[in-house]
Formats: sequence, C-alpha cells, structure tokens
Amino acid sequence: MLTQNDRTVADCLEVFDAIRPVELKHVGFKDVGAEFATLSELNRRIKDSGATSYLEVVNMSLERCRESARAALQIGVDRLMGGTEVDAVLEILAGSSIAYYPFPGHPAGHPTTLGGTPEDVAAHCAAFMAKGCAGADLLAYRAINAEPLALVKAARDALGTGHLIVAGSVDSPERVHALAEAGTDAFTIGTAVFDGSFSSHKGAIGSRLNDVLAACP
Repeated sequence: MLTQNDRTVADCLEVFDAIRPVELKHVGFKDVGAEFATLSELNRRIKDSGATSYLEVVNMSLERCRESARAALQIGVDRLMGGTEVDAVLEILAGSSIAYYPFPGHPAGHPTTLGGTPEDVAAHCAAFMAKGCAGADLLAYRAINAEPLALVKAARDALGTGHLIVAGSVDSPERVHALAEAGTDAFTIGTAVFDGSFSSHKGAIGSRLNDVLAACP
C-alpha cells in the first residue's frame, strides 16, 4: 500500500515509479491523502505495470462509503477494500468487475482501530459471503477487544472460499508468518515499509520491500 498513517502518501506517483523494479503484483492506496486525478493516474500506472490495483476506504459513514465506491468505479481499480456499508457499496458496484472486501467487526477512528469479538467477526464474514462479497478486509492487529489471531481464525472459518486480507500494523516477519499459518490469503503493508520498522537495517524502499517479499511463505 502506498500509504502511511492510513493516508496515501502525497508523492505516491514518484514512489510507485521508484519501486516499479521490484515488480510487485498487488499495489494499493487509500481514498484520502491525494487528489482524485493523482489517484487515477496512480491506478493507471499500477495496472500498466501488470499489478492488481486496490482502493481502501477509510471513512465508515454511509455517504463516504458510497463516494468511495463511486470513486473506485471512476478510477477503475480491480479491488475495493474496507468500509462497513456493504449493501450500499454492492449496489453501486453491481455490474462491474470490482471485487469487494469490507471490514468485519466494529472499526472506528482514524487511524482505525477494531472493536468486536471473534463471534462478531465470524457473523459479519458469513454475511459478506451471503451478499456476494469476494472476502473480507480484517484489521486484526488493530483489535482492541480480542486477540488478533483469534479474529483471523474466526474470519477464515466463516469466509469459506472467500479471500481473507489482513490490513494494518503488519510490521514484522513474525506477524507475516503467523498470519499465513492462521489461513490469511494476503496482507497489506505501508507504514512499516515507509518508516523502516519492518526492515530497520535497510534504507532504500526497494530493499525494504524485498525483505517483505522474502518473509512471505
């Protein structure tokens, strides 16, 4: 994710051009932090590189979720993540090829924290699949009421064949390995690359990204 502190970095176009030699296959950004025209151009460059593009919703209000869904259509991203207004978003995305991964649990604030129990997460994930979502975007390591991996396991069981993406605060190889063992399909990482916390001994962003890829099973 070309994001830091839950915002798209202002120089996202320059950053993407700098990391393009890493040949990432999945690249995303938030719906805040950069102008619409910049995000549109960023999406174009991501898709031109052969990668899958993602837009993640930050604000949870009904109208902002709708705005983000409309923006996803206009920008032309491949996948939309986040938000909690599932019915409204799916109505806007109907007929498009955009896959949707909403937030289970009770996310709040910015940067976002996650409330809720494993039972809450499981119920939400089951409902997402029944509505036709592609999976879920779980803020496991932002949890305030439950152990992160307990939430991951609850989501994995409830999603069935749906994809489970874990977003937020994945900042070490140990967390990457734990998520893989718990059944996570993918995770997002942004701030931990930009601030060097994932790879404190590396200075170049490309080198840091290669360390992240090396940690993936």
